Amino acid sequence: MTTQFSFDSDILPFLQEDLGSGDITAAIIPATQHAKAELLTREWMVLCGREWFDAVFRHLDAAIVIEWHVLEGEHVAPDTLLCTLHGNARGILSAERTALNLLQTLSATATLSREYANAVAGTRCRVLDTRKTLPGLRLAQKYAVRCGGCFNHRIGLFDGGLIKENHIFAAGAIANAVRIAREQSDAPVEVEVESLRELEEALNAKPDRIMLDNFSLEDLRLAVQRVAGEIELEASGNIDLTTIHVVAQTGVDYISIGALTKNIRAIDLSLRIQL
Repeated sequence: MTTQFSFDSDILPFLQEDLGSGDITAAIIPATQHAKAELLTREWMVLCGREWFDAVFRHLDAAIVIEWHVLEGEHVAPDTLLCTLHGNARGILSAERTALNLLQTLSATATLSREYANAVAGTRCRVLDTRKTLPGLRLAQKYAVRCGGCFNHRIGLFDGGLIKENHIFAAGAIANAVRIAREQSDAPVEVEVESLRELEEALNAKPDRIMLDNFSLEDLRLAVQRVAGEIELEASGNIDLTTIHVVAQTGVDYISIGALTKNIRAIDLSLRIQL
């Protein structure tokens, strides 16, 4: 799941923004001081981001030893000991904030994704993320989405076409937009529609997938009946944990949720130093 990342280079911009010319506060500690640290969670969470966490400490001091007690993707309770660190006190303290920022953010994404995955359990529907990610963390957050049990939509603008209202307007019609997209690229083509009338236009254009934007439950059911498996259907818009199960029960293939990556609340983590 993590083979696409180069962790040691990926974390450099995050360390640079925090360290700058050096850690002024850590310099008050003797350079040879050894320390032990314990990382705990203060709330329920799905752990995600161990490789990023390790890379931060490895970059500052490769001699720091990290012993993980929880597996990547594991759902754990409050006050669980996640890992234990041993090594130079300055290195641990200087790396702490950057490492925790990454771990708390990716774990938050995975934790929320697990809630959404559980919410559609018992249906054949898959929950997708979107491009509404934190700048600089898109691939990492999309990994976290998978870690939580949901699935990825396209990574960016380059690996799939999503023809939306403004594209249709500029192209003149759904059929024109799909035709031109097919001529220009072999990438999958998806069309967003806002009504059953537009659904008919999209069906005639034969894209790979149709997104049903802000459809009522009744119209979602009608769309599923009309398409009858001919083209994949994705529901989107104003869907949250309180409504996603009934949307999934309409028979759509996918539900895309921007909240997986943009509405997250960082997990409350605590790193305790013991000299």
